[in-house]
Amino acid sequence: MKSSYIYILTNNYRTTFYVGVTANLSKRIEEHHIENASKFTKKYNIKDLIYFEEFSDIEQAIAREKQLKNWHKEWKLNLIKTINPTLKTLDY
Repeated sequence: MKSSYIYILTNNYRTTFYVGVTANLSKRIEEHHIENASKFTKKYNIKDLIYFEEFSDIEQAIAREKQLKNWHKEWKLNLIKTINPTLKTLDY
């Protein structure tokens, strides 16, 4: 079965977060870099990957994305820091 991902992007200042879901993480991140894939990411210059989770089922990934989109900013930040405490840009 094909992997799916949820991911969190941020801006240079680490002040605004974007949560997304995709079946191809590297392609989707490239789209954010090249095309500014959404109005929101373009408006806030959001391009840095700082967190992702892999799923074996797209439905699980979509459910997780919906869950994270309802979280407060502080909760997202705490989650990110569990695997990326310095909020560095991750390789994809």
